[in-house]
Amino acid sequence: MMMNWGTKLVIGMGLFMAFIITLVVFMMRSDSDDLVDKDYYQKGIEYDKEYARKNQVQQDNAEPEIYVGDSLKIVFKKPATGSVRFLHPSDKKNDRTLNMETSKNNVFVLPLNETSKGHWKLILEWKSEGKEYLFEKNILIN
Repeated sequence: MMMNWGTKLVIGMGLFMAFIITLVVFMMRSDSDDLVDKDYYQKGIEYDKEYARKNQVQQDNAEPEIYVGDSLKIVFKKPATGSVRFLHPSDKKNDRTLNMETSKNNVFVLPLNETSKGHWKLILEWKSEGKEYLFEKNILIN
């Protein structure tokens, strides 16, 4: 049985229309829209606060000095209290947050003997003299 080109064209168009209708039905039944977070407004407000705290570090020239060896040593310009967050890019289970308070000479020391080796994202959030700061840095623990 031979088909002429007109029949093949109609069959091709029918298959294409069936494909498009299938995609439309699939998209309409999908509950989630991955491009928009459910709490996007709150995240936007938080980002503004985060940006202001990062900017405050630049304005006050308050960037701490960070030394990594057997322990993590953070030297602040002024006395500080806050938190240190360790984020491990390959394993979220290793992430941890610790409270910190500087000593008399504005230094915070944290032993790293229980911290796994590798790349970490260090996030420092602290208050000093009534101002809030946020500083992020990638570090390597050997």
